[in-house]
Amino acid sequence: MTPSPSPTQQTFDVLIIGSGLAGLTAALLLAPGRRVALLTKRELSDGSSGWAQGGMAAVLAEGDTLEQHISDTLVAGAGLCDLAAVRAVVEGAPGAIAWLRALGVPFSEDSERPGELHLTREGGHGQRRIVHATDATGAAVQRTLIAELRRSPNITVFEHHMLVDLITDRQLKRPGAQCHGAYALDVNSGAVATFSAAHTILATGGAGKVYLYSTNPDTATGDGIAAAWRAGCRVSNMEFIQFHPTCLYHPQAKSFLISEAVRGEGGRLLLPPSAGSAGGTRFMPAHDSRAELAPRDVVARAIDFEMKKHGLDCVYLDISHKSPEFLREHFPNILQRCAELGIDITKQPIPVVPAAHYTCGGVLTDLAGRTDSSGLYAIGETACTGLHGANRLASNSLVECVVLARATAQAIENTPGAAPPISALPAWDESQVTDADETVVIAHNWDELRRFMWNYVGIVRTTKRLERAAHRITLLQSEIHEFYANFRVSRDLLELRNLVQVAELIVRSAHGRHESRGLHYSRDYPEMAKQAVPTVLVPPLA
Repeated sequence: MTPSPSPTQQTFDVLIIGSGLAGLTAALLLAPGRRVALLTKRELSDGSSGWAQGGMAAVLAEGDTLEQHISDTLVAGAGLCDLAAVRAVVEGAPGAIAWLRALGVPFSEDSERPGELHLTREGGHGQRRIVHATDATGAAVQRTLIAELRRSPNITVFEHHMLVDLITDRQLKRPGAQCHGAYALDVNSGAVATFSAAHTILATGGAGKVYLYSTNPDTATGDGIAAAWRAGCRVSNMEFIQFHPTCLYHPQAKSFLISEAVRGEGGRLLLPPSAGSAGGTRFMPAHDSRAELAPRDVVARAIDFEMKKHGLDCVYLDISHKSPEFLREHFPNILQRCAELGIDITKQPIPVVPAAHYTCGGVLTDLAGRTDSSGLYAIGETACTGLHGANRLASNSLVECVVLARATAQAIENTPGAAPPISALPAWDESQVTDADETVVIAHNWDELRRFMWNYVGIVRTTKRLERAAHRITLLQSEIHEFYANFRVSRDLLELRNLVQVAELIVRSAHGRHESRGLHYSRDYPEMAKQAVPTVLVPPLA
């Protein structure tokens, strides 16, 4: 890894924006033969991947089959999965795990079979096929890949650099649909740098921070999705926002999720003692025959229903019937974090609430990450490949990051006659703007957006709620556009601009789906339509 040069125009073979698992994988695979720039708006380890607890799904166990994994994914996706995408990821998953093991990722091994990986089971899976590193899989994978990346001389890392906009033929007012790189804000200096590249990869993660309650880190502001939309790329299935059923409910705990694997290992969801005669009893069997092992959308709606029915602030997840030794072995981080907050999970149930967790839709791509703009790719949570359909099957996302990053890197390697980087792109123009005088406007709009998205476009939706949200978004967009046009950009302003754009895409997609399917549940259209049709939004002409 080489030190970052000064923030003037930089020219590279490949520009990767985002440092989660998808971006890191692509960088490592491309570095041997390409000069790679990796931009991350905070530090290398601050993406969503490091927060992933559960694991990576792959067919490795005796008795499990690729067809069973494919079937489980299709069932969870409620008819909207693209079969080719599902097959590509499922078939590529064992190889992805092998590649990560070869790099030194410390996956948990079976205590009874030394050298064999320990496999757990999560909701929606018919078999034990979740490879994990105790209950902090994402962090373990990310640490290993970052260490490997730091040894690569062909990768230049630009920390604290945030994507402002992509540089495309559309933006340069010239014919064509080529992407030439990006403008990025150096958050520390306030200068906007120009990055030129023949290939640009968006790996900026999802948009969970558009909601008031989210398991995502503060970086999950939909930057790549919004930038690709502004650059003329289609987006798909943005109405399908996965709410993790079990985020820790505590005033001192921010965005700490309780892994799906807790339910996979026998955790039971209970009503609190305050909920009348039903207090302390399980409620999931009344909602679904799979009980706690039902897919996340089913569990999240069941919790939402029970909380509203009984007027609750939270419900409880109880794993205390397992031995302390078992919990220390399988869930050390959850056990420790809860203990820090005075919750002994070996004796007490864990207070939980649903929270926005995963963006199933995104920039429409093929199975090599290609978007509608030549030279522009999207991978990971930023992209919509068709794998997840209307609902992501647990632990399919991390493995998708690796499988699709590998496919994208291969596609770039195989691209004949790619347009060379432009050596003299226009510099970012700040001649008509000044420093912002009222940054409180940004904070106020951010708070307003996240609150009405939670209230109007959350787990259960209605047409009237969506119309109210659309009206508020229009007003916010007008304010933000005026602010953006007159003042110098900042990270807060750019994130707000992106979140409002993503919110519009979510609401437009949800408003156009006149049915309930997967993660999208409408009280006005409670039935599932006979035909499953993806939502595809096309940007207006420039």
